[in-house]
Amino acid sequence: MDRKSIIILVVAFLLLILWNPLVVNKLYPPKPLPAGATNPPAANFPTSAPSAPYPPPVTPEAPATALTVPANTNVPEELLTLTNSEARYVFSTYGGGIKRIELLRYKETVATRFEKETDTNRVATLNSFAPAPTLALLDGPAVEGDGIFTLTPIANGVRASKALTNGLTIVKDFQVSSNYLVEATIRLENHSSQSLHLPPQQWIVGTATPLNPRDTGLAVGVLWYNGAKTEDVGGASYFATRGFGCMPRVPPLEYHGGVSNVAWAAVHNQYFTLAAMPQQPAEALIVRRLDLPRPTGEEARLVATSAPPAQGFEAALVYPALEIAPNQGVTNRVFLYTGPKEYQTLARLADRFNNNIDLIMSFGTFGFVSKALLLGMNWLHEALSLPYGWAIVAITLIIKIVFWPLTQASTRSMKRMQALQPQLNAIKEKYKDDPMKANKKTMEFMREQKVSPLGGCLPMLLQVPVFFGFYRMIQSAIELRGQSFLWVTDLSKPDTLLVIPGLGSIPFIGIPGVGLPFNLLPLVMGATMLWQARLTPPTPGVDPTQQKIMRYMPLFFMLFLYNFSAGLTLYWTVQNLLTIAQTKLTRAVPSSPAGPGPVKGPLLTPPQKKRK
Repeated sequence: MDRKSIIILVVAFLLLILWNPLVVNKLYPPKPLPAGATNPPAANFPTSAPSAPYPPPVTPEAPATALTVPANTNVPEELLTLTNSEARYVFSTYGGGIKRIELLRYKETVATRFEKETDTNRVATLNSFAPAPTLALLDGPAVEGDGIFTLTPIANGVRASKALTNGLTIVKDFQVSSNYLVEATIRLENHSSQSLHLPPQQWIVGTATPLNPRDTGLAVGVLWYNGAKTEDVGGASYFATRGFGCMPRVPPLEYHGGVSNVAWAAVHNQYFTLAAMPQQPAEALIVRRLDLPRPTGEEARLVATSAPPAQGFEAALVYPALEIAPNQGVTNRVFLYTGPKEYQTLARLADRFNNNIDLIMSFGTFGFVSKALLLGMNWLHEALSLPYGWAIVAITLIIKIVFWPLTQASTRSMKRMQALQPQLNAIKEKYKDDPMKANKKTMEFMREQKVSPLGGCLPMLLQVPVFFGFYRMIQSAIELRGQSFLWVTDLSKPDTLLVIPGLGSIPFIGIPGVGLPFNLLPLVMGATMLWQARLTPPTPGVDPTQQKIMRYMPLFFMLFLYNFSAGLTLYWTVQNLLTIAQTKLTRAVPSSPAGPGPVKGPLLTPPQKKRK
């Protein structure tokens, strides 16, 4: 690489580092949020609600109104709590549903070394800051009344009931079961002497919120299933504020989906979910974007003052208008899953309800690889009592053994190509005025020598599904949350040892408003990638400048993965070390007699320059 190229790369890197502090903070500083710009806590939300299943699309100039319970605030809210070994369910008389779910086996925050002072004893919660409780029925006075229900204990559950002035009685029975399941039976009964016409109803699923103030919200959203495939609606997709090429965009404030085919819907964050599985599929789904309250007290310093408010997403199932004859009623059952995104539990529920609820894991295109890796990792942990960190090391070793023959053949193929480089250069020089003929002669020569230019790439291509499968598995595997390995305190988060204040604006690796984290494992990963790149023979025919750029490509990967979970960087580091060991072993073993023989055909040598 010449001096000019190096200068251009250095200048580009410096511009990348200085972009945020100079352009974003100085030239175009974020506008301060006006007072009251964020939504207040759930108890003080406005009491208006839409009156149709598909209200007109909302524009940024006309903000969306949260689906709220029009409760009579003159009547104090009453709460009834039901607890089992897995969770604590808090029911509210405002709307007659589940206001909050506390998961007793999981902490809200698993602190790293530099976060120890922010550690709390709070447990993870679902439906926090919800404008309306789960399974509140909204959309007009005909089904809402004053919004106040009566709560009474029943066997293994709670009953919420309400009689409206039009003769409608709403009875909801919630029965808590194992595996974080709640079975809800909703009965709409007409006790009047006339037929009762009810408008379309919106049945609240819940509100997706970040895990804690540190959560960036990239995994927060709503996932729903139409019987054939899922669709994820959240901050990183439908409601994203960045468009093509990272250009800013004004996100919509609500989403409408479904055509009488909403089999289930789930509000979720990275590790926990609240899913509604109705016996009768809903007609549609509505999702609304909400600004959540800013953290207060000690947690306020965990969020940059210029950062926008955290986003939540409220979801509601839409059921069509119906008519109930006198002294008749309609019943619908809804099963609620209110717990961790733990694959084996969700897979059992998927078999029980035959509804593919395990797709909540969102493993993606290479889901079969993610499932196999997760099940294998769990088996190593349970059967061999391996800590999860060593289970990742073991499963990486198993993957390397499986791919060993391919990688060995790849290394030998690259060595063979390197040996043939003089002849390939001679062909290129001889037919330099006819590129098409040069390519034809090159391919003929390579066929004669029984080598393939793709021989060195095949193992890498085959390992791409494994890498992406590992990436998606580790991003959602709650089993890794809070698991330690050597100096790593949590395999589901970066292995931050300390934070350097004042450098939070560095792109990719800085945390705005906090500082620059010092993560050791990505640095070790980058070093092993550079070592591996130096041991790998150069690809024949590639421009020397491109070869030098490829040698330093690991640095870009290190920046990209710097703030990813330690479990992923641990996998890649071990993978690099095993590949380095295999490369050295393959180089040390001489070619067997049965291997590629001497160069066949006429030996072409590049023309020699005349001596002066």
